[in-house]
Amino acid sequence: MRYFNIAGPCNSAEHYMIEPSNRLHGVEQLIDQKQYFVIYAARQSGKTTYLKDLTRRLNAGGKYYALYCSLEGVQSITDPERGITEIVKKIKSLLRFSNIPNKTEFAEDADYDNFSNVLNTELTLFCMLLDKPLVIFFDEADCLSEGTLISFLRQLRDGYNSRPDQAFVHSVILVGMRNIRDYKARIRPDSESLGSTSPFNIITEAFTLKNFTEEEIAQLYRQHTDETGQIFEDAAVELVWEQTRGQPWLVNAVAREAIVKLLQSDYTEPVTAELVSEAIQNIILNRPTHIDSLLERLKEERVRRIIEPMILGEESYSKESEDFLYVKDLGLIRVVDSLVVPANPIYAEVIVRKLSSDAQESLNNPKYPYKMPRYLKDGRMDVDYLMRDFQQFWHANGEIWTERTDYREAAPHLVMMAFLQRVVNGGGRIIREMSSGTGRLDLCLIYGEQKYPIELKIRYGDKYLKEGLEQTARYMDLHCCNEGWMVVFDRRSTVVWEDKLYMKKETIDGKTITIVGV
Repeated sequence: MRYFNIAGPCNSAEHYMIEPSNRLHGVEQLIDQKQYFVIYAARQSGKTTYLKDLTRRLNAGGKYYALYCSLEGVQSITDPERGITEIVKKIKSLLRFSNIPNKTEFAEDADYDNFSNVLNTELTLFCMLLDKPLVIFFDEADCLSEGTLISFLRQLRDGYNSRPDQAFVHSVILVGMRNIRDYKARIRPDSESLGSTSPFNIITEAFTLKNFTEEEIAQLYRQHTDETGQIFEDAAVELVWEQTRGQPWLVNAVAREAIVKLLQSDYTEPVTAELVSEAIQNIILNRPTHIDSLLERLKEERVRRIIEPMILGEESYSKESEDFLYVKDLGLIRVVDSLVVPANPIYAEVIVRKLSSDAQESLNNPKYPYKMPRYLKDGRMDVDYLMRDFQQFWHANGEIWTERTDYREAAPHLVMMAFLQRVVNGGGRIIREMSSGTGRLDLCLIYGEQKYPIELKIRYGDKYLKEGLEQTARYMDLHCCNEGWMVVFDRRSTVVWEDKLYMKKETIDGKTITIVGV
């Protein structure tokens, strides 16, 4: 029986999968045109599955010989002499298990001392022996260290430029998480690292794999239904789409968690939206390798420069900047109606939990006692009570937590969300709506059937109040609420704490908004 795969490439004999050839168009036309190009996509989005499928199809088609070659094992080699040697040996090893003729001839007498030309030479000699053009997919190419990467690309360029006077690889495809521009960014300035001729000028195109559409998610899940009879309810599929935005690993992981872990492979039970919601929470709490590897990126300064403004609702960068494009390529963010938002709600949740984890752990100690009933009154949550508690906590600990995090500008928002996380632990939920360019962070506490909209703002100038009230009112309309809260963080060092801490109520368009100063 096939299953939902969350480890390694998929194959149709063992796994439910979307037809790989449908996910990327135009690649085979470029191969026919003898082009060298790039395919990039975020981690575990189906790149290797696509590449192995295309390699198989090209070999079966009879027009080309195709070879898939992962360079992952070379990434830790900083010395180009060793790095290029390992690449040649890797190709030699892979050819042994291929159906390409004359495979034992490749690099049989390779001169590894001539590392700056050995790859070019051996590929040229091997292509002279073939009766059909050779296509090579170099996976994990963006992992190569600087010196190895430069020599690798230069030798490919030299071979490319030698055509058609002598044989060389018909088409080379570099594959990884990053676009070709990021290869360049890592080894700048050109004048120091590359010389007068750039090895990048042979790259004609860059493709990226898109996430699944909602219909493709439904198609994937229908494969399971057809084989087992187990139904995914429409609301369940819609929730998976809403929470994952089609990220392939997440789509498979949610289904696997629901069916295998929660239902214990009982195929008589339907997969409901409630079950999907529980599966998503388990994935968030368990933080599997896919999530952890993504969260490790938050430590990078270039990632912080994009994620922190998104939390604050600011946009202090260009969407054409290398930092922005890098974080987008990693799959952490996307652009919706010109606003930068987390790639999907699951990533948004784990990003916030990761960045506020230290504060959450401290809040769990006996020094900060918490009992849900303190905030409940007549079946409703007493958010004013909650806010007064937070004011006291921030007054006592705000500076400490600001110093502890690399995301110092966003520290107030992160600590506030850590504080509110206890509501979630008490059976409530939080909707977090982060996007750059809005000037705020919107939160909505949900407990039982009640919603409590909260807007977080940093005080800048004197316009914050009017602007904030209008923004909060619009957010309240979104959730059909007549009561909301606007938390204003005053970071001015010239203002004493007693003047920063206040609570007052304002009315706008018949709605009551409590302004909470901290």
